[in-house]
Amino acid sequence: MAEPIGLFGGTFDPIHYGHLRTAFELLQALKLAQVRFLPTGDPPHRVDPLAPSEVRLQMVRAAVAGQAGFSVDDREILRSGVSYSIDTLTELRREYPQRSLCLLLGMDAFLGVPTWHRWSEIFELCHVVVAHRPGWKAPITGPLGEVMVDRGTGSVRDLHSTVAGRIYVRAVTQLEIASTDLRALIMSGQDLRYLVPDAVRDLIARTGCYAGRNR
Repeated sequence: MAEPIGLFGGTFDPIHYGHLRTAFELLQALKLAQVRFLPTGDPPHRVDPLAPSEVRLQMVRAAVAGQAGFSVDDREILRSGVSYSIDTLTELRREYPQRSLCLLLGMDAFLGVPTWHRWSEIFELCHVVVAHRPGWKAPITGPLGEVMVDRGTGSVRDLHSTVAGRIYVRAVTQLEIASTDLRALIMSGQDLRYLVPDAVRDLIARTGCYAGRNR
């Protein structure tokens, strides 16, 4: 079986080094063929992103340019309507019927999975890899606790030997950077140097995508 494909979704409003470092560590630790970044078009569980979709897509492309193993998938930006993960995963499973697919999530996002559209079907389409964050613990009760008992694994090998169905929790280096805080910095006139790649910083300045915004 070919090496797994990692799928890293998000609004990326804007993308920053916290996203990139997590993706890079998982790429290496899980021996993924690639990490595919999927900027969300119309997110179902969040307020609309501040930066326009096409600008967020440009920022992600600029951020990952030149990094071996990183790629960008624009299907959610191009798709009309709400961006449901189940739709994207269904499409990718059709494209890669015999390939291991790994959905990469932060622990906070993972804890919200039971609120996702058709969430229980996700595990039939992919593995879920949870990047551990300080202060968060894997659930041991409730719907996710039951899923963790049934599907949890401590072996990267399981992600390579089967195409879907396992949950793997991995500790990663934590860079406590949040897109919400970055937007606040921009709106207060501060510089994002060393928080985002220079190419992203330049795009934000050139497009003025956060100018005059208040959240």
